Amino acid sequence: MKKIGFLSFGHWANHPAYKTRSASDTLLQSIDLAVAAEEIGLDGAYFRVHHFAAQLGSPFPLLAAIGAKTSKIEIGTGVIDMRYENPLYMVEDAGAADLISRGRLQLGISRGSPEQVIDGWRYFGYELAAGETDADMGRRKALEFLDKLKGIGFAQPNPYPMFPNPPGLLRLEPYSEGLRERIWWGAASNATAVWAAENGMNLQSSTLKYDESGKPFHVQQAEQIRLYKEAWKKAGHQREPRVSVSRSVFALVTDQDRYFFGQEAKRADTIGMIEQDKRAIFGRSYAAEPDQLIKELAEDEAIREADTLLLTIPNTLGVDYNIHVLSSILKYVAPGLGWR
Repeated sequence: MKKIGFLSFGHWANHPAYKTRSASDTLLQSIDLAVAAEEIGLDGAYFRVHHFAAQLGSPFPLLAAIGAKTSKIEIGTGVIDMRYENPLYMVEDAGAADLISRGRLQLGISRGSPEQVIDGWRYFGYELAAGETDADMGRRKALEFLDKLKGIGFAQPNPYPMFPNPPGLLRLEPYSEGLRERIWWGAASNATAVWAAENGMNLQSSTLKYDESGKPFHVQQAEQIRLYKEAWKKAGHQREPRVSVSRSVFALVTDQDRYFFGQEAKRADTIGMIEQDKRAIFGRSYAAEPDQLIKELAEDEAIREADTLLLTIPNTLGVDYNIHVLSSILKYVAPGLGWR
């Protein structure tokens, strides 16, 4: 058995082929998609966060809206760039969204990837500490966020408050018990996967990572996951960790599927530079008839190591087609792999 969710990048553009012509279209369709995904038995609805782009940049209103209209599906991000965040305000937003969803938030965070704007976090009012890199800042903010999610009081109360205070130091409200254990770290390297384990976060590993051995993508990602699990065990955490990987997977069952994604069948891993000094490997897409798809996915070592698979979806093609894409995986592929 494996949890299966979708991951939407939330694109929109005034393009004649798009069903998402505006931000309103994307937001409202994201809610409808999550509701429909729950109805067909999908386990998770996850959203990518990008700033200064025609994509989803403010996840918490969306997560809260989905939480209010669904009852079972997990709701998450993959990932929030912590360089742009105020950790304390984020604790309040996350707590509210988690309470609205009754404890279904699965929040993916990270130091962030290259963005549309050079040092875009500076426009949000943030500066690096002395001797700090932007990656350091992202991890520092993540640790502060994790600490404040514990719900332990830290703020000195006003002796003359507007409303009566409970005794002792005050914590941020609303507090959502258990949310601290549902935070995931998006790791692009083996070292940051180990760091995530040491700090008690679940692991998200996407369709790219730093090329650290020259091996095929799925092999490198499986090695990353095993290192994470070893570090988790060594750290002595009392719960079992969760691990997700994301993939572009399309079962070609209609002529429309073949028209849209038939060309993906011959795609292979690719190498590129995600930053000036960072060589990255990008995982292949999977697109084939269901029987062939089952054979190919069974050979993916990283999927075998993960308990959760996030299927990246073409959100611009609209809710109905994306539910068809997801339903095809659940109906024709998942049973053959033992995921259902």
